[in-house]
Amino acid sequence: MKLINSIHFRNLTGDAFGGLTAAIVALPMALAFGVASGAGAIAGLYCAILLGFFAALFGGTPTLISNPTGPMTVVMTAVLARMTASDPEQGMAMAFTVVMLAGVFQIIFGACKLGKFITLMPYTVISGFMSGIGLIMVLLQIAPFLGQVNRGGIKGAIINLPEYISNANSAAIILASMTLAVIFLVPGKVRRFLPPQLIALILGTIISLVVFGDSDLARIGEIPISLPKLQFPTFSADRLEVMLLDAVMLGMLGCIDSLLTSVIADSITQTQHDSDKELIGQGIGNIICGVFGGLPGAGATMGTVVNIQAGGRTVLSGMIHSGILLVIVLGAAPLTQPIPHAVLAGILVKVGLDIIDWKFLKRAHRLSLRTAAIMYGVMLLTVFVDLIVAVGVGVFVANILTIKRLADIQSDKVKAITAADDETPLSTEEKALLRQASGQVLLLHLGGPMSFGAAKAISQQQVIMQNYRVLILDLSDLPLLGVTATLAIESLLQEARKRHVEVFLVRGSAAVQTRLARFDILKTIPESHQLGDRQTSLERALGSLLAEV
Repeated sequence: MKLINSIHFRNLTGDAFGGLTAAIVALPMALAFGVASGAGAIAGLYCAILLGFFAALFGGTPTLISNPTGPMTVVMTAVLARMTASDPEQGMAMAFTVVMLAGVFQIIFGACKLGKFITLMPYTVISGFMSGIGLIMVLLQIAPFLGQVNRGGIKGAIINLPEYISNANSAAIILASMTLAVIFLVPGKVRRFLPPQLIALILGTIISLVVFGDSDLARIGEIPISLPKLQFPTFSADRLEVMLLDAVMLGMLGCIDSLLTSVIADSITQTQHDSDKELIGQGIGNIICGVFGGLPGAGATMGTVVNIQAGGRTVLSGMIHSGILLVIVLGAAPLTQPIPHAVLAGILVKVGLDIIDWKFLKRAHRLSLRTAAIMYGVMLLTVFVDLIVAVGVGVFVANILTIKRLADIQSDKVKAITAADDETPLSTEEKALLRQASGQVLLLHLGGPMSFGAAKAISQQQVIMQNYRVLILDLSDLPLLGVTATLAIESLLQEARKRHVEVFLVRGSAAVQTRLARFDILKTIPESHQLGDRQTSLERALGSLLAEV
């Protein structure tokens, strides 16, 4: 795997337009996410600049634009609040250390080639988690939307809502509402050239200065133009476990966010990204973000799509996007000082509403009660308990239900055939042979892959085996055999020997034969009783019964 991507200028014009358009889209979002996180607007800009550059340089998706995103910001907000509450002096440094650790975990995931497995999470869990993230973002913006300062996180936003309403700033409400209206109502023709978020940001700031200049509005304030202050890794013994868990959560979320965006980029450009390389690139970028006090980020869907639509096709587009944002920070930072928090709140309310999976929410209850319960359960746990708990519980319950369904399917493939009726899946000749056995032959047919889900169904056949003189174990339609199912077969054959039941084996695939050989099961069955097809086995079994008579 080549670590650094090749940079060429064959598509310079397209990449330049793509990078410029992506930077215009990223600017208001980076400012809004930075303010919402509690780390300041500059933290969002640093993320867009640093992650955007290094993820493009080292990543595996040429057209991906990496920025701070809604889900990552929500998690970072919680991390920052938790760390600063436990240690006011070192809390900020520990929060950025979590960002660095998240990047380390992403590199580990990529190096271990886990990219293709990261997104193999039940959609019900992803939907509930993302909807919960969106709801958190909306709830956290209630206070700034009303011109107030949020206290106490999510619970505080709900508990203090009456107070926020009673003390609401009318100018803030007007600006935030106008921002939302602009984002929703900007015509599609205009959206092709200017993102509605930027229009709302500029218009809202101008109106706040011209119309509400005397109002007590919270604004971004001064953004430092100097180089960012280095954040050295800071650990606390009593917070280490929490920091590692937060880092894993942040890293996993960044992986999912980025790879899902990479899939979208692939579908538009008809290309194929390198998921493992992308995780390494995102990890390197997030480590650097943490070192320089930037928010964690991931592949941003909106920025990536507009980059591609504007002509971006290579990693150069992502690097140009970062360069333009750097120029804005160094040369136009004073222009961002008067931006009201209420305008940013309006932008983020729209982001939160977009993150909520409305399509799935509307039809989850129609799919099944279990599906709706998992989705809504994960959403509520995300909002009111903990992000890690929500994902852990959701994945556990969803996997248990999936395992149960697979076990039921596999159990149905374990068929004990004792009589040749019309529903028996046997040929005419095989049915005739089975009738001649007069109920003394038990034909146990295993079909489809057999894992631990089928072990119980196989073991249950031991009870009825005492009523028969011959057992034919038919593995001819068995492509794969799991360890637990293999042990169940071994136990079945041991029981057959105890009851003096003669055993014939219809051989399965090469993989099945290898598995049986490794467990020394084939040694327990005479080679003359190991046959290649079911009819021959029935003939031999019938011959054995007649010989005894």
